[in-house]
Amino acid sequence: MTTEAKVVRVTQSQIREAGRVLSRAFHDDPAVPYVFSGVPKQRALDWFFTVTARYGHMYGGEVYTTAGTVDAAVIWLPPGSFPMSPLRMVRAGMILAPLKLGLAPFGRFMRLMNHLEHLHKRDAPPQHWHLQFVGVDPPHQGQGIGSALMQPVLTRVDADGLPCYLETTNGRTVPLYRRHGFEVVVEGDAPKGGPHFWTMARPPQG
Repeated sequence: MTTEAKVVRVTQSQIREAGRVLSRAFHDDPAVPYVFSGVPKQRALDWFFTVTARYGHMYGGEVYTTAGTVDAAVIWLPPGSFPMSPLRMVRAGMILAPLKLGLAPFGRFMRLMNHLEHLHKRDAPPQHWHLQFVGVDPPHQGQGIGSALMQPVLTRVDADGLPCYLETTNGRTVPLYRRHGFEVVVEGDAPKGGPHFWTMARPPQG
């Protein structure tokens, strides 16, 4: 079933709820057992996605949700924002990651992120939009909400003639991204037992 979702920018007061929605959406992502093995993963995910949404909201990202109830969220980072600024990461609260996630999960997370960032730097042009995360609360999945959330920035990048880039560790999302013009750049396994992943790029359309 497809629903007509009204898309709005996330407000400061919605950051925490947007983080929790993304946390629930990614609860069963294949990367989660690898990163958060042996720790309370829901609490760690809630914190991680809330801080990530806060970073995007603070530093020029496009963070959208559904009007009324926060049923989904998307986080885009604009051209010039990759790699993420260490000072901005501190200000957004990411400096607490080893404490909030636990030392072992933080180490696995950084190993995965370092590998993906290497590919990102290699394969994405300097000026591009980065689709960090898009997620829909499980009870509302399959209704076209994720596609609706992506559309404002996709329309904008096409008008500006700019490409987009993303990473995913969930193979079920690859067809969705392909429907929106993304194509696989690299498919592989992260090192040292890390999850399978896809990096994808989208040239401007039209």
